[in-house]
Amino acid sequence: MTTTAPARSAGPDRARAQRRALTVLFAAQVLSGAGLAAGVANGALLAQDMLGSTGLAGLLGALATAGAALAAAVVGRISDAHGRRPGLAAGYLTGAAGSAGVVAAAVAGSSALLFAAMVVYGAGTATNLLARYAGADLAAPAYRARAVSTVLVATTLGGVAGPNLAVPAGDLGAALGVPRLSGLFLVSAAAYGAAALVLAVWLRPDPLLLARELDEAERAAERSASASAAAGRAGGTGKAADAGAAPPDRRPGRGVLPGALVMVVTQLVMVAIMTMTPVHMHAHGHGTAASGLVIAVHIGAMYLPAPLSGWLVDRRGALPVAVGAGLAMLAAGVVAATTAESTAVFAVALGLLGVGWSLGLVSGTTMVTHAVPPATRARTQGLVDVAISAAGAGGGLASGAVVATAGYPLLTVGGGVVALAVVPAAVAAAGVSRR
Repeated sequence: MTTTAPARSAGPDRARAQRRALTVLFAAQVLSGAGLAAGVANGALLAQDMLGSTGLAGLLGALATAGAALAAAVVGRISDAHGRRPGLAAGYLTGAAGSAGVVAAAVAGSSALLFAAMVVYGAGTATNLLARYAGADLAAPAYRARAVSTVLVATTLGGVAGPNLAVPAGDLGAALGVPRLSGLFLVSAAAYGAAALVLAVWLRPDPLLLARELDEAERAAERSASASAAAGRAGGTGKAADAGAAPPDRRPGRGVLPGALVMVVTQLVMVAIMTMTPVHMHAHGHGTAASGLVIAVHIGAMYLPAPLSGWLVDRRGALPVAVGAGLAMLAAGVVAATTAESTAVFAVALGLLGVGWSLGLVSGTTMVTHAVPPATRARTQGLVDVAISAAGAGGGLASGAVVATAGYPLLTVGGGVVALAVVPAAVAAAGVSRR
């Protein structure tokens, strides 16, 4: 009787804590979405303006994603040792510092400071993505994808608003004596700082630490029940009881690689095309407001469909959703290559690109979360996101060179073809789930 009491009380406690965690994470993600969108909308344009080279315009995004890779590992380790709350708050504070550094670099006209600041800024990007794992810590397995999607969709509000603040933020920057293209990074610094404060104050109890406590209690109850059942069947002999005391098989890890590959491929393609689209539009006479609108559509398409992505993964499995991600990105690349003049066509293309990324991220995240227990979850997830950020860095760095040498259409169509690599990864994941 005493061994079953924790199991009965854990259900309501887990559900209540999960609702609170999702509420707090939602609020923090709305704020951090604005911080994330600043670098997306104006990072490449600021680099082009300061460096005077289209070929190097993708470098700033690559540095940010390289910083995100480093931050993902660090935030993962902090979360593993101390919980999600200090890990995520530290990541957002670092992103705020990086945003302020970008503004300082623009004022000083220092390329070296700009490069260093963008590496630090990348911590905010990494933390914005890592927060999705916190949404799933306390979720029941059948609802994990939807929990992940709840956190992701919150980024939409800030992410869509952020790029559309380009003109007023530029005016604010001019009034404060900083270059217009760096104005959005003032918004980013404030948004990331506010997100860190929300998490530090209100993310209690810590979802990862509570998940570990509940998981250990469930394992103990399983061991006790198994031992009691075996003892009863054997008439109480100690030998039989020991033989039946093993808990159910929970071998982790086999779904990590396919899930990581799905996310790595979709991140690489998304960053490469997204980074160079504002530069390509600017070269063909589109203003900052037009490119900001297109990026706003893209950010919205990345996060707004997340609830549908989560529902599809929970109901239909990761395989069809991951395949859909590759097909959506291929369509995005083809559409983007068809025009240099129409803002509407660019918006459609970047919208499809965002949808593909959403499908790939939710399906891949769910694969990884299913594969690892709470005891090792944060560190493993951090390492997976290192690979994701490294892929983004490679995509951002290569994108400028590809456009400079072969043109934007080749970048977009080629990226769409590369995105089809998620199909064998999804098939591999389906094979793992059947074993």
